[in-house]
Amino acid sequence: MTFNYDIIVVGAGHAGCEAAVAAANLGSRTLLITMDMNKIAQMSCNPAVGGIAKGQIVREIDALGGQTGIVSDKTAIQFRMLNRSKGPAMWSPRVQSDRMKFIETWREIIENTSNLDMWQDMVIELILGKGIVTGVKTRMGVEFSAKAVILTNGTFLNGLIHIGKVQIGGGRIGEPASFGMTEQLRDQGFRTDRMKTGTPVRIDARSVDFSLLEEQKGEEDFHKFSYLPEAARILRQRSCWIAYTSEEVHEMLREGLQDSPLYNGQIKSIGPRYCPSIETKIVTFADKTSHQLFLEPEGETTHEYYLNGFSSSLPLETQLKALQRVPAFRNVHIFRPGYAIEYDFFDPTQLHPTLETKQVKNLFFAGQINGTTGYEEAAGQGIMAGINAHINCHGGSPFVLHRDEAYIGVLIDDLVTKGVDEPYRMFTSRAEYRILLRQDNADERLTRKAGELGLAKEHRLQLLARKEEKVAEIIHFARNFSIKAERINPFLERIGTAPLKHGVKLMDLLTRPHIDLQLMAGEVAPLNELLQQVTERKEEIIESADIEIKYSGYIKRERIMADKITRLEDIRIKDKFNYNEIQSLSTEARQKLTNINPETIAQASRIPGVSPNDISVLLILLGR
Repeated sequence: MTFNYDIIVVGAGHAGCEAAVAAANLGSRTLLITMDMNKIAQMSCNPAVGGIAKGQIVREIDALGGQTGIVSDKTAIQFRMLNRSKGPAMWSPRVQSDRMKFIETWREIIENTSNLDMWQDMVIELILGKGIVTGVKTRMGVEFSAKAVILTNGTFLNGLIHIGKVQIGGGRIGEPASFGMTEQLRDQGFRTDRMKTGTPVRIDARSVDFSLLEEQKGEEDFHKFSYLPEAARILRQRSCWIAYTSEEVHEMLREGLQDSPLYNGQIKSIGPRYCPSIETKIVTFADKTSHQLFLEPEGETTHEYYLNGFSSSLPLETQLKALQRVPAFRNVHIFRPGYAIEYDFFDPTQLHPTLETKQVKNLFFAGQINGTTGYEEAAGQGIMAGINAHINCHGGSPFVLHRDEAYIGVLIDDLVTKGVDEPYRMFTSRAEYRILLRQDNADERLTRKAGELGLAKEHRLQLLARKEEKVAEIIHFARNFSIKAERINPFLERIGTAPLKHGVKLMDLLTRPHIDLQLMAGEVAPLNELLQQVTERKEEIIESADIEIKYSGYIKRERIMADKITRLEDIRIKDKFNYNEIQSLSTEARQKLTNINPETIAQASRIPGVSPNDISVLLILLGR
């Protein structure tokens, strides 16, 4: 018996859940296949969402009508806005999540999404015909047909877990690996390789001396992930705790290095440079006598804690002895040790910017299968794959976000243009237009696009319209209201900033670093009256207006730069050249351009090894 669907999503991690819900909400009859329906959107590593640049991605997913931000807000047990000491382009929201409630909330969403079914099984084979995917086969012998298939297999493809010399086949601890898919795709001409990631020890809080730790409390202000007012933090908030390693700890770790899979040749795959294991830290940073550790709760009530900064694949005995050298963990009891996991991934330059594969039509990849790491990067790819799979099934133009429109656009462009040589993690430094891609304005950048697709509903669009209207009113007032020097100078001197020599517009005063709208409202009655009229999401709207006013010059300059590059994005070159025949291109450029077959001149310019001279050659050939 064969069951028919528009779209099948294989794997119910963060990419798979976003892909399935997006496709179903757009109207595609969708099937989500997972090996364990009780571990949907499992937080395999850190029970947290967001962080530097990752928080911006979650806000973008929410602005597009996705679910990760809503789930994160509802299951948050601590919220912090990182990088507050820097400019707003760097501000990044982050939450600690209740791991079990995160799963429950996601499952509730999936079970109540129209057009979306679930099936608990393992996919072992794709059904292919003449360069197109038409369905999947499962271990139970069931066949499902589909117009499009999205693979979001995470770390399960030929997954192998390492704890010292112990090796266990699995996609996560206690869960089986998936076999057969890599081999089938390799036979179809796909390039594949192995990557490694890891996770730390889990600690029983009842065995920890918290009096020897530094407490790190969360923040209680208005910030959150979702732009929907009804998505709010409802759980009891909990603290995180800071500890430090020492030379004594490092010495215990060094004694176990000969049994480390990372250093005895047992692990040969590519590991994350930006999130190294504790054994890598003591080798790479041998001059450091201490490393910071964060003890983070796994839930609202649980005793289980995650030790961020102590990822390891060392033997259990070594991990435990080293932990016991940290004073707060002298009598520590652990629930399970840290471990490393190796798994298969596919070179993402084999994808179109829609995340559809070049080799097989209507087959999409999203998440760690593309060489990325992180729930947020996976979820961002997932929602884009879900949207484009739906478009492939029902018609419409491909949905692609450019680098000046979203961090998700930066992420996918980096993957399909440059590929990966280590697990890809998003950073603000990867984006050329950080001041345009702030966490506060993701809705302004993306929600109307999602509305045109049908993914953002009317409620969301109305919220955006009211926010933009109020922000515009405030900026218009600031631009036109005059401040007299003699009236405001006593206040300026009181707060320690230079007095005015003559009158200025309020906007000019607000560009000063330590002056904002809320502060000036106490001195300017008409401004106070205007702000009092903002009754819905007041703090969010005032903050957005403040940022737009203070950074208007930077925003304008960056927008001009982005628009220049956008003109190159409009020059399409896909399939227009046989690059191997263009002798005026460098040899490396011919090879890279043939391999990537870029969509536009702008994408070609970002390929490593393609020089400005090579781009000039292409523009001349195009008559430009």
